[in-house]
Amino acid sequence: MYSETTNGITVTVRPVYLEDQSSPAENRYVWAYFIRIENNSRATVQLKSRYWHITDALGRVQEVRGAGVVGEQPVLKPGQAYEYNSGTPLSTPSGIMRGTYQMESTDGDRFDLRIPAFSLDSPHQAARLN
Repeated sequence: MYSETTNGITVTVRPVYLEDQSSPAENRYVWAYFIRIENNSRATVQLKSRYWHITDALGRVQEVRGAGVVGEQPVLKPGQAYEYNSGTPLSTPSGIMRGTYQMESTDGDRFDLRIPAFSLDSPHQAARLN
């Protein structure tokens, strides 16, 4: 698992390779990722938008921006958590994802909540030491 805290709000990510949805012979590798956002701050915040920076094993970058996550813009009061899962395909057997959520507090302040960089690794690539 990967975790990062910004302004008292912690984002934890657990990626999972989906063998049943992947087809290495067709250069299709699919991962699910499970996200938990935990508000340990004193402010009530709302997740307004997301930004993903996805890099495959060949260095190709895909950027994804959009409102909310999985069709929602959750509001988190102090002490509350929100969980969701989504997924991403790649044409290479490994990659890395990182990103931000734009958050807005009830007093109108906006800030970027960092999503920790996390590795997308399939069993179809030999391990390498970098």
